[in-house]
Amino acid sequence: MRETRDESGPDDGHRRPPAVGDTTVEALGALTEALETVERARGRLYDFHQLTGGADLTLDRAVELLRTAGHMGHADLVEREILGRNVLPGRWTFQVVEEYDVTYYRPFVEVEARVREDLAAGRQHLYEAEMKEARRTRGHPDHTARP
Repeated sequence: MRETRDESGPDDGHRRPPAVGDTTVEALGALTEALETVERARGRLYDFHQLTGGADLTLDRAVELLRTAGHMGHADLVEREILGRNVLPGRWTFQVVEEYDVTYYRPFVEVEARVREDLAAGRQHLYEAEMKEARRTRGHPDHTARP
């Protein structure tokens, strides 16, 4: 049987500060959940960036093969109309990613951190830490409060 670890509850960084109420903890949890969703969306944006860039690079081979096969007009069409084309007016995908980061992502990260700092001394995941504490089985080696 494994040794049971400290059962005293979450570490100080995951305990709510004095005078922080349930609704505040819930609101901070919702704010962080929204940021986590934005993190996932940002990852999808990088997927879009890399997939589109990879496809554009593969077009080099398609153009080369069309030319080798004697389809000069079609090779010229692909090269002229698609290769290196903007995905949005005036923008390649790297520019879309950069604008998203500057316009939306970074301000979101900064505001979430500021709200947590102002309302909960910067502590993260209070809602989840309290949920873990409420759901764990005390004394069970796989339900310890801390690593």
